[in-house]
Amino acid sequence: MSASAPGTLGLGRFIIASISVGSHLNDVKIHVLPSGPIQTNGYLLTDAKLGEAVLVDAPGDIMAKIKPLLAKEGCALKELWLTHGHWDHMQDAAAVKRETGAQVRAHVADQEMIETPEKMEEFMGARLGLTGVKVDAWVAQGDRLTALGRVFEVRHVPGHCAGNVLFYSAVAPGSGGPAVGVALVGDALFKAGVGRWDFPGGSFDVLANSIRQQIYTLPDDTVVFSGHGPRTTVGDEKRTNPYVPLEAEEPSK
Repeated sequence: MSASAPGTLGLGRFIIASISVGSHLNDVKIHVLPSGPIQTNGYLLTDAKLGEAVLVDAPGDIMAKIKPLLAKEGCALKELWLTHGHWDHMQDAAAVKRETGAQVRAHVADQEMIETPEKMEEFMGARLGLTGVKVDAWVAQGDRLTALGRVFEVRHVPGHCAGNVLFYSAVAPGSGGPAVGVALVGDALFKAGVGRWDFPGGSFDVLANSIRQQIYTLPDDTVVFSGHGPRTTVGDEKRTNPYVPLEAEEPSK
C-alpha cells in the first residue's frame, strides 16, 4: 500500500516526503515508509538543521530503509516511538535500538507484547522470529514530548489494543505556512476505516469512544498518519468515516 504520492507536500513546518524524495530541507520532514510483510507504515521524522530524527513504529526491515535516509539527511536517530505493541509495528524495533541507540518509548499497557513478543506468536499460531525490545520510558495520556524542536502531545487511544497511543504536534503560532498539525495514530483510525477490535485487549466500544474523544477533538485540518494505508484528515473522518460517525448513534428502544 502506498502511503504518499511522489513529491513533497508542505504542512506548515512539516514536509511529507515519499521514500524517493531526498531534497535537503531545513523543516521537519516526514518520510512515509511502508515496510514488513503487511506493509505497515513506519514514519521517519527528520530535521536536517538540527541533525536529529525520530522514528514512529518499526515494522519489519525498516532499519534497512532508514539507514540511507539518515545518512543523506545528516541526522542521528534519537528516539523510537511505538504507537502500540502489535508485531507488525515492533518487528524491527530491537534492530533499530541496537544499531542506532535510540531511546524507545511506548505505553505500559502493551509492555508484554513489546518486551516478550513470543506471546503474540502463541496467540497467532505462527513463528515470526520476533525479538523483544526493552522500553526506556513509558508514555501516558497528556505527556508532552520535546523532539525536533517541537512539542508532541501523547493521547491514549485504546480499543484496537490496550496501549495504542497517538503523537500529535500542532504548528506553533507565527511558524509560517498553513496552521496544520499532524497526528501519528497507529491503528486506531484509517482513511474510511478503523483498527480491528477482535484481538486480545480490543473493544469496538472503547475504540469508538477513543476516536471521538482523542482524535475527533483535534482540529479538523490535522493530517492523520495511520499504521496502514494513506493519510487522511480529522475533518474528513468526522464527516465520512462509516464506522465511527462524529455523533454516537442512540441505542434502539
